[in-house]
Amino acid sequence: MTDRIAEDVRRLPPSGIRRFFDIAADMEDVISLGIGEPDFPTPPHIARKGADSLLKGSTGYTANAGMPELRLTISDYIEELYGLAYDPNEEILVTVGVSEGLFLALRALLNPGDEVLVVEPCFVSNPAAVKIAGGVPVPVSTDVDQDFQVTAAALEKRVTSRTRAILINYPNNPTGAVLTDDHLMQVAAVAQAHDLVVISDEIYERLVFGHRHRCFASLPGMRERTLLLSGLSKSFAMTGWRIGYASGPPDLVAAMGRLHQYLTMSAPTMGQVAGLQALQQGTSDVETMRCEYDRRRRLIVDGFNALGLPCFEPRGAFYAFPDVRSSGLDDNSFSERLLFEERVAVVPGSAFGTSGAGFVRASYATNHAQLEEALQRIRRFMQRL
Repeated sequence: MTDRIAEDVRRLPPSGIRRFFDIAADMEDVISLGIGEPDFPTPPHIARKGADSLLKGSTGYTANAGMPELRLTISDYIEELYGLAYDPNEEILVTVGVSEGLFLALRALLNPGDEVLVVEPCFVSNPAAVKIAGGVPVPVSTDVDQDFQVTAAALEKRVTSRTRAILINYPNNPTGAVLTDDHLMQVAAVAQAHDLVVISDEIYERLVFGHRHRCFASLPGMRERTLLLSGLSKSFAMTGWRIGYASGPPDLVAAMGRLHQYLTMSAPTMGQVAGLQALQQGTSDVETMRCEYDRRRRLIVDGFNALGLPCFEPRGAFYAFPDVRSSGLDDNSFSERLLFEERVAVVPGSAFGTSGAGFVRASYATNHAQLEEALQRIRRFMQRL
């Protein structure tokens, strides 16, 4: 069947994250710092709402765009956080996680060969999603010496007559970087100057440390050219419920909705019911988890620095991004040997783009004791090197 598979699908590279997960799955006593998923269970009061909806027989489709009450609650939630008002009927779409929202946005915006500026390091799905939608991902590198802040100059160098959008993800996966107001304004200036749409994935918006997250759409003049993507997976520990949302200009949201109708009909009903509970009653749960992530963040960052692996200071999400070049190994060799020799799984930074080479991503979405043990194993590994 190989010759029957579409050529563009054959050319898609496998996820740089999955390889290490697959190896670790067949090994015993592995501490995984690779997975980007909260180790907390969904708060019980949220899970109960979802379970109750199943037991009461609420197992049918909802409106394509999502339950009206959920869209209204999302609108209220965004306005409370950022002072932005979105019409729940025309400017909000409930999606099957941010992943679906991103694909819908790209497919709605791009004609074949159109280009998207993809700021790196970035989540492995971002450039792949552009390709799947028929576009061309154009990487825009950031650097640890500039705290992984994207600049107007870097964006301008990559703009062409085919550029249609800028794709950003802050707080960032994998680095934990958060854009400063000045750098947010630089992105906005480039978007304005070249009439570009900004797709802003802000799924980690509630998981910030010592910093105030500023929604990109709240910048002057940016609401009308920004698609805001977010959801409940990370902040509310609801990855498996698959509830995301897109907020943006009505024409774009309507186009995404047409695709959504044919692809998935609607997001999972029980997930939407649980999501309603999360947004209305789950703020204290988010804060409890955020504080624990912050405690772990300090442990792992200090631990890597003490081991001679300079670690960028993450201000958001739940990832550390240490520089492993002092080990004498590249990031792929470091990750592979660490896994086989000490049973600790991390992800090579190059999986997130060429500007991630020389780093590894280590998630601290695992318990404190496991993190301490992982650091002990990495210490042994470094001593041998």
